[in-house]
Amino acid sequence: MSFGLIIEILVAALLMLTIGYCYTLNRRLERLRADEQSLKGTIAELITATEIAERAVGELKRAAQENDGTLGERVRAAERYCVELDRQVAAGDVVLTRLSRVVVAARSLQDVPSAVTAPDPKAVAAAARSFSDRLRDRAGAKAA
Repeated sequence: MSFGLIIEILVAALLMLTIGYCYTLNRRLERLRADEQSLKGTIAELITATEIAERAVGELKRAAQENDGTLGERVRAAERYCVELDRQVAAGDVVLTRLSRVVVAARSLQDVPSAVTAPDPKAVAAAARSFSDRLRDRAGAKAA
């Protein structure tokens, strides 16, 4: 065999190996391209999911701020009602004190013997004071 033929056979074998390697490489590149398309789809879905999540977080923030404002208004209203109830309880205590003075004055008038016709001046004064206080309270309540 001649030296030129051996070199040509060797070159032909190397060309066959190169063609086989190129074929294998081409198949791998095709799979990579297919994976790239799949990856692009996954990335697009991830972007869409992220945008939806961002919108949802924004809505949650808005709802939280809205609820915070509503809750604050309700707390302030409850505080006003508490102050008003305290004021009314105090007014009720005053009325109760006045009523008890009237009752004491009425009982002291009943304890006086029937022979004595003149009422106790202190009891009458206490009853008159209580009556005038009630009238002032009613006038003040109507004005409010």
